[in-house]
Amino acid sequence: ARPGSVLHPPGPVLHPPGPVLHPPGQALLCTPPTRPGPALYSTHQARPCSVLHPPGQALLCTPPTRPDLVLHLYSTHQARPCTPPALPSQDIRNTVGNIPMEWYQDYPHIGYNLDGKKIFKPIRNKDELDEFLDKMENPDYWRTVHDKTTASDIRLSDEQVDLVHRLQKGQFGDVNFNEYEPSVDFFTNEVMIHPVTNRPQDKRSFIPSLIEKEKVSKLVHAIKMGWIKPRKPKETTPQYYDLWAKEDPNAILGRHKMHVPAPKMRLPGHEESYNPPPEYLLTEEERMAWEQQDAEDRKLPFLPQKHSCLRAVPAFSRFIHERFERCLDLYLCPRQRKMRVNVNPEDLIPKLPKPKDLQPFPTTMSLVYIGHSSLVRSISASPTGQWLVSGSDDCTVRFWEVNTGRCMKTLEVGGAVKSVAWNPNPAVCLVAVCFESTVLLLNPGLGDRLVVSSTDQLITSYEPPEEDKEQAVTWALSEGPEHDNGHRLTLTHPKAVKQVVWHGKGDYLASVMPDNSSNLQVLIHQVSKRRTQNPFRKNKGLVQCVSFHPLRPYFFVATQRYVRVYNLIKQELTKKLMTNCKWISSMAIHPGGDNLICGSYDCRLAWFDLDLSTKPYKMLRHHKKALRGVAYHKHYPLFASGADDGSVIICHGMVYNDLLQNPLIVPVKVLKGHQITHDLGVLDVTFHPTQPWVFSSGADATIRLFT
Repeated sequence: ARPGSVLHPPGPVLHPPGPVLHPPGQALLCTPPTRPGPALYSTHQARPCSVLHPPGQALLCTPPTRPDLVLHLYSTHQARPCTPPALPSQDIRNTVGNIPMEWYQDYPHIGYNLDGKKIFKPIRNKDELDEFLDKMENPDYWRTVHDKTTASDIRLSDEQVDLVHRLQKGQFGDVNFNEYEPSVDFFTNEVMIHPVTNRPQDKRSFIPSLIEKEKVSKLVHAIKMGWIKPRKPKETTPQYYDLWAKEDPNAILGRHKMHVPAPKMRLPGHEESYNPPPEYLLTEEERMAWEQQDAEDRKLPFLPQKHSCLRAVPAFSRFIHERFERCLDLYLCPRQRKMRVNVNPEDLIPKLPKPKDLQPFPTTMSLVYIGHSSLVRSISASPTGQWLVSGSDDCTVRFWEVNTGRCMKTLEVGGAVKSVAWNPNPAVCLVAVCFESTVLLLNPGLGDRLVVSSTDQLITSYEPPEEDKEQAVTWALSEGPEHDNGHRLTLTHPKAVKQVVWHGKGDYLASVMPDNSSNLQVLIHQVSKRRTQNPFRKNKGLVQCVSFHPLRPYFFVATQRYVRVYNLIKQELTKKLMTNCKWISSMAIHPGGDNLICGSYDCRLAWFDLDLSTKPYKMLRHHKKALRGVAYHKHYPLFASGADDGSVIICHGMVYNDLLQNPLIVPVKVLKGHQITHDLGVLDVTFHPTQPWVFSSGADATIRLFT
């Protein structure tokens, strides 16, 4: 027999113990086993490690897992026994399994091999000095680990060290693994005909369980028989303990050291004398008022009395009661030492700039517009600042020239005018007037003739649509003498209108009809298309006033206590401002659009910073009576408020572009001139569009200009 060729990488053919049986003369197919075993045996001749196959044919086998062992194959022409190579001592496998190695601590061996023989422990006679020298001299000491199973030192390879480093860094063990592979949606990328999870329900899922029925019936029977009883709550017995058992005796001494003496009683004054001065004696009216007051509200707990001499002074009837209250104060009232803090009062006052440094602002009354016979409820200035319109309870609308105070035109309407608003678009000459349930659009015919004619042409060029839709408001075009007086369009509402306000571009107009029982409290009208729409299906609360945002598509609606901000494009509520007021009367938006002021009937003016919070940034209480109107200046950092106390207060309100800096609010001037009539003072205020002037209308039927 001669050795045959090696047809696979060097390594033994390992398989579980036992002979391998196959028909003589056929090839043997073998795969690498998981556990090492003895050599292969043939059934043709019972000799170890003889493999029979047709002469000249190769032996097919899978490459083994241990390339360090070599298996020599021989031809089948002459079969000779082949002695398997002996395994090195370091490759002897310990078959004790995954058990604590402390079990073999007192034995000379550490386990058993595959043949059941003991594997003795290697000799380890290294002490601490040898360990230190090995650590200093052995360059591979840092990569050497101790295997408890074989009780030997193993040197880690470079691949194993790299694996440890990757695991310590939280990386994947496989270098070739790509954690950022594009995900493949293997579940829904292909549409299936049948669903994946459409298994029908089991029959037991909708049939009552018999086992549960039997259990419940047994429990019911046990409850009826009295075998199962509810748990009775345990009776809690009072526990007595020493209240001062855990108290430190040193703490008692410390408490005595920190003793705070009781304050002494107040010494009697002149009012407690038996013969007080006459000014300390109460009159009959003061005595009756003292008797009607509560005991807590009285300044004196007794009535001063006058006696002719000391012998006539009777005994004090409330002596025992007074002593008892004194004892209660000593026993129950806690005491503390208050350290006086020396604070400069000027440091508590915020440092504000002087008003003279904040000019220009209106300071003096320059003109008085006289002509109305009743209180003037609303005023509005033209975009150019040359004209002023006013509406009064005398059922008239008057147009004034600002510089001269001359009344240019007077128009009579069918009721008391509640609100007037001049169109803010300088290319359109229109004025909105509301009285009773009507909103009237007027063309006063003042100013540039081209603007006046283009406004009339814009209104008359309207073509009605083919399909008329039902609207909440009736649009009517004025004709005849009404057209000659300046009437252009009439909008008839279902209920009384309180306020009208224009959009910044001048095409949209909003009207307010405060009524809790109706959903038509706010309507928005488009003049160019003569169309009316109701933006709200349901109004939460009684609407007081509305306003358009000067820059963004936002709409502000003020109810009695809240201001709601709506996004007209998204048709949703953006913010809800809490004014902390009882009843809102007026509202104004800053030209920048990020700030808002609200006046209320409870003498408060609230400044809101919309970017900061939904609560007031500042709450001003400088008016003594209800606020009727508030206004912002379009160009100057000024805002004004008018109230029933007959005064107009001008404040400097600087808004900075830096969002980190809060607005600066400084009251600069109190303007007085209106007379209080029927408990009403200033009813409306508005600023000149270009100059630092302010107009105010009052209940005294006058309009005043402050410059």
